[in-house]
Amino acid sequence: MSNAHPLDRPVWSALNSGWSAYAEGDSRALRLSPAFGPFGAAHDQSPESVAALQELVPPAGELWLVEAGPVTCPSGSRIVREARLTQMMADAIAPGGRAVAFEPLDDRDAPEMQGLAELTRPGPFAARTHALGDFIGVRIDGKIVAMAGERMQVDGFSEVSGVCTHPDHRGQGYAGALIRVVAARILERGNKPFLHSYADNEGAIALYESLGFHQRAAIGVTILTR
Repeated sequence: MSNAHPLDRPVWSALNSGWSAYAEGDSRALRLSPAFGPFGAAHDQSPESVAALQELVPPAGELWLVEAGPVTCPSGSRIVREARLTQMMADAIAPGGRAVAFEPLDDRDAPEMQGLAELTRPGPFAARTHALGDFIGVRIDGKIVAMAGERMQVDGFSEVSGVCTHPDHRGQGYAGALIRVVAARILERGNKPFLHSYADNEGAIALYESLGFHQRAAIGVTILTR
């Protein structure tokens, strides 16, 4: 495992670096504080680590594992969903594209951000997910209609996430424009932007490629409940 890329196990890597302040558990298994999201990971697939992971599955709710390799379902848990993701990374952002007026989003916007995420389902978005990184949004008539920001923070890498547009405002280029801004800011900090898409979402993958992202790895997501 010493030669593994940190993004092959992005949740474990984040919980031991940029997310460490919000991590719960110990050296055998960690999870993100549920207020920020449902993610967790075991140190390895040993019985001790898998048993420790089981203790982190919430009594009511889910634990999301994001791994390039296989995972072991702990005794006392069950897998409610599995899916394949395409992990993508950008070394530079392609020039061009539409510029849109946007504004920073913060704690005051959290309920509206969570509502937009629940409507459009870009991925899990908890009450404090917006605090994991800078978020920006497009507001029309006082309402947030599109947003994007950062979620997983790994040494040297930052994940572009929470990208969504209200169904009534799609087709205006908001998603691409906001991703450009978020990814450019990550690059300016000296990190590389990465993101995840469901592997069968060909439209999203094509958009990301047009922005300068390339496919890095196939990743699995496994969702556990007790």
